[in-house]
Amino acid sequence: MAPLKDPRSGYTFRAHELPLIPGSPATPDHPAGRRVVYLVIGLFLGLVGGAQNGFLLANTAALQAAMALTPVEAGWLSVAFYSTYACMSMLLLRMRQEYGIQPFVRYAMVGLLAANFVQLLELGYGPELAARAVAGLAASGLSALSIYYLMQGLPPASRIGGMVLGTGLSQIAFPLARAISPALLVDGDISRAFEFQFALSLLALGAVTIFRLPPGERRETFEWLDIPSTLLFIMGVVSLVIFLIQGRIMWWDTPWLGTALAIAILGLGGCLLLEANRRNPMLHTRWLSSRSILSLAITGAAVRVLVAEQSFGATGLFSALGYANEQLTGYYFALAGASVAGIVLSLVRLDPKDLNRPVLFAILVIAIASFADTRTGVMSRPSDLYLTQAAIAFAAVYAMGPVLMEGMVRALVAGPGHVVSFIAIFSLSQTLGGLAGTAALSALHTIRLKTHLVEAAATLTATNAQLADALRQTTRGLGTVIADPALQQAAASARVSREAAREAAVLAFNDVFFVIGWLAVIAFVAVFIPWILNRARGRNPLGKELAALQTMLARSPS
Repeated sequence: MAPLKDPRSGYTFRAHELPLIPGSPATPDHPAGRRVVYLVIGLFLGLVGGAQNGFLLANTAALQAAMALTPVEAGWLSVAFYSTYACMSMLLLRMRQEYGIQPFVRYAMVGLLAANFVQLLELGYGPELAARAVAGLAASGLSALSIYYLMQGLPPASRIGGMVLGTGLSQIAFPLARAISPALLVDGDISRAFEFQFALSLLALGAVTIFRLPPGERRETFEWLDIPSTLLFIMGVVSLVIFLIQGRIMWWDTPWLGTALAIAILGLGGCLLLEANRRNPMLHTRWLSSRSILSLAITGAAVRVLVAEQSFGATGLFSALGYANEQLTGYYFALAGASVAGIVLSLVRLDPKDLNRPVLFAILVIAIASFADTRTGVMSRPSDLYLTQAAIAFAAVYAMGPVLMEGMVRALVAGPGHVVSFIAIFSLSQTLGGLAGTAALSALHTIRLKTHLVEAAATLTATNAQLADALRQTTRGLGTVIADPALQQAAASARVSREAAREAAVLAFNDVFFVIGWLAVIAFVAVFIPWILNRARGRNPLGKELAALQTMLARSPS
């Protein structure tokens, strides 16, 4: 095999500078100043990639108002983003292996710029859907680019931390986007948010153009069987995303949602069946179905489900209490700060000899915080939840580092082709785990809300002395603005009914927090039992893989 050279400078990379797997850039010995630049660009790309969906989620209400969209139509925007974002997890690495790192960088950045430019023009709902789909593709690419740039900026011994850092940056971007958005939405005008995103994409494009990644090794990877396998995978993932997002909005008894779920099962099942019988599969199904990898995927997905307590529970609670985004900027900055702390501590405490301990700690933190949040009421303020929600934001990021590291170690030892399989399953577990968690908690909240409303209606009778007193006081207060006694009575009844509905909504969210707390307890026990057994036996479940990886690095220490 010919030595790897940089086509621009003609520099021939030495053995320890070569990429560990094809499709990744080389890791030359950069001077200190260049390392800092790569590190800063990697941090910026990670935040920009995460902000693509963060700004959509933060500004959904403003976008609906600007385009006069129904909730279902707004849901399709999320479907467009998550579908392409999840589907690209299996394809990106093989694309980089086939065509090289620089074409991949160009396509990702041009896609990002095009998506944000279309949004900037505000052409309507159809182009916005297309822009969201392209943004999902670009965001998936930016996640990989962020990790590669971070690895260029880190010393060899810490490069695995680049993966942890790159994955955690997207978690920081979500609360940051919500905290920044109110300053951009002047008089409810969403165009400034689009302008800000476009400016970020221009800066990102300039940064990767001036400071390019080193070249990587290329090899032929695509086969004709990749086409049907990929089509089945896309069909399954897109249908599942549609089911999870639109089911939460339209409710689960909508007939066509059952068809979407059936298509998802057929598509993903067909893809796995085809991959299981290929000589050179994209997804190594036998390895993915091993106990260790299944356990890892379930753990990662479970953490995402538990963290939905924050994305759906706390956010929904504040909405029910009448708080707008501009009143929650401090809250979201607190979440962003806690996420940063989670990344830093995860990097500092990452110990390959005991990767389950931080996961256990994170799940325990989520359990305690969720149970603490069950005390909320109609008089609760955002500041009352700063500590518990910051703890959950911290735990969400803190747990991902060990899961990601264990999976990558197992994949690298199994062979370079298994890296594609792990990236696909990890990305799917995170994306679909988050969507499934939000969908399940939304269904639980709706059911409990109806129960509390029925209970409230049973008490709101003419014989209820407290109700009669509340109506009298409310009617008396309305006397200064409404002269007609009948209108006063009607307005007072409507106000009391709204208060009862708000109380029911808060109680339903408390039920959600309670269920999440118990789910976290169950998850803790499920991880704790094998962990304590391994500790008692003095056994490291990853010991053989770590020894094999050290041997690999000794041969090619990049």
